Amino acid sequence: MASSPELKSVALMDQMKTHFSTDAGKALTKKINLVYQIHIAPKKVGFNEEIYVVDLKKGEVTKGPYGEGKPDATFSFTDADFFKIATGKMNPQMAFMMGKMKVKGSLSAAQKFTPDIFPKPSKM
Repeated sequence: MASSPELKSVALMDQMKTHFSTDAGKALTKKINLVYQIHIAPKKVGFNEEIYVVDLKKGEVTKGPYGEGKPDATFSFTDADFFKIATGKMNPQMAFMMGKMKVKGSLSAAQKFTPDIFPKPSKM
């Protein structure tokens, strides 16, 4: 199987891993206490997606599907749209209404998925 081209979002996920080990990240984990599964597609949602789990119960980010039951909410984006949302350039609610973000699972959990959970893009 051919590997997909490097997604811009991979760097964001790596930054999140580091972010969750900081005091600010640990505070977020306590506050949100939900598990998100994120599907990121290079060009078109549903094709060649990379899957990440952002576990805000344990404060970790892992690659691959969630293996401990069902995540609280699952999101699907293209790489470009995820990057815009994570960096605060696109409002998550607007992205959802414009069809740029697909959500499955708890909508109340999904509403807590805001740019605040991402580290501030200082090195981007």
